[in-house]
Amino acid sequence: MKTYIVSGMLGLACLFANTAQAQFSVDGQLVQRAEYRHGYGKLISENDEAAAFIGQRARLNAQYKMDKFSFYVSVQDVRTWGSAPQIKATDPYLSVHEAWAETRLGDHFSLKLGRQELNYDNARFLGNLDWALQGRAHDFALAKWEKDNMKLHFGAGYNQDAEKLSGRLFTTPNQYKTAQFVRFENGRGNFSYSALFWNNGRQYVVTDDLNQVVDEGIRYMQTLGLPTLKYQLKNTIISGFYYQQLGKDVAGRKVRAFDASAQVSHALDLNPDKGRKLRLTAGVEFLSGTDNNSSDNINRSFAPLYGTNHAHNGYMDQFFVGGRHDNTVGLQDLFLRVRYDVNNKLFTSLNGHSFSAFADVYNEQVKSDSGLGYELDFSLGYLINDAVSLQSGYSQLFASDTFKMLQGVQNPDRNQNWAYLMMIYRPTMKNKFIGLLF
Repeated sequence: MKTYIVSGMLGLACLFANTAQAQFSVDGQLVQRAEYRHGYGKLISENDEAAAFIGQRARLNAQYKMDKFSFYVSVQDVRTWGSAPQIKATDPYLSVHEAWAETRLGDHFSLKLGRQELNYDNARFLGNLDWALQGRAHDFALAKWEKDNMKLHFGAGYNQDAEKLSGRLFTTPNQYKTAQFVRFENGRGNFSYSALFWNNGRQYVVTDDLNQVVDEGIRYMQTLGLPTLKYQLKNTIISGFYYQQLGKDVAGRKVRAFDASAQVSHALDLNPDKGRKLRLTAGVEFLSGTDNNSSDNINRSFAPLYGTNHAHNGYMDQFFVGGRHDNTVGLQDLFLRVRYDVNNKLFTSLNGHSFSAFADVYNEQVKSDSGLGYELDFSLGYLINDAVSLQSGYSQLFASDTFKMLQGVQNPDRNQNWAYLMMIYRPTMKNKFIGLLF
């Protein structure tokens, strides 16, 4: 079946190349990342050995465009080197990342249907998860109205496990059964902003002692936000965002949570002819949480549901990536980012984070210190040519006793670190680096 998918894409390429060469394009990308993990994602015990591996993503993209119609398919192969034997008949690593069609219904209106990325603002709440090799795409219906600086997008998704003859129980984990959203953006002069509403419907199931379903349905949680608030004055940018969550979580608790951030960034052009510049950014983010001694049945922990969370709160992914630190004491993140562009091809950056819990933390009914620790993230990027880039990084986490207690790791190692080296082949994409926030 997977061979048919790739063969079909190549067949379409040959067909349209002869009849409408200017309207058909085929491109792709290859990402190869070697990682050393010694505390990435979760604190590592002093008795555990560090992990090391090489992961790879290969995507083949095909797009056919007419005056009022676009068709796009992206097929990807995601694997770890060595996860499949050298001699094999097939393997489970090939899949369809995107498959959509977009139809223009007027000068400013279009409709996009199918599996697609939803990647908006700084990807705090809605992102394509580009850092993770598998990425993220939604099965979605998206309507778009765009004119000049104004963009109004609205859409919905409805998910089921498979075609059925009866019943609508949805069992795919960590995914909405139904969702609806509206997003608007605009800009005037040096000020730009966006507004978002997302209604997230999760399936809940109640079973008896015999594991028989006695109740099931959908519980809805709403997220309202201002994902982008940005004002630029020459080389200084003041920006921020705010989200509010309400409704009910999948466990039936009331949700009263928020996420707020503000930052200021200033760029110094040291040598414009060579592209040499220095950028300094300082800011803070507050993600509300629920103290671990609470008993009022209210969930105050903000959930950045479908964001590219690797780009926020430290590159070691201790917070809000893969469900980590969800439904817990929240986070206060004070950060300082420094990026130095040596020239138009080479940059280096250093990010510092000071983490603490937003809500109170208790250890056996005794209130603990709220500090969670510190993290330093060093990154380097180099454009080898217009198609190929090199990216690497090293991170060090200094975890507090409170954070060690929250994670429940026995005898955590004093040294918690992570490093990677990545080759990125993206000949047609503007973004040559992955997972970095400047």
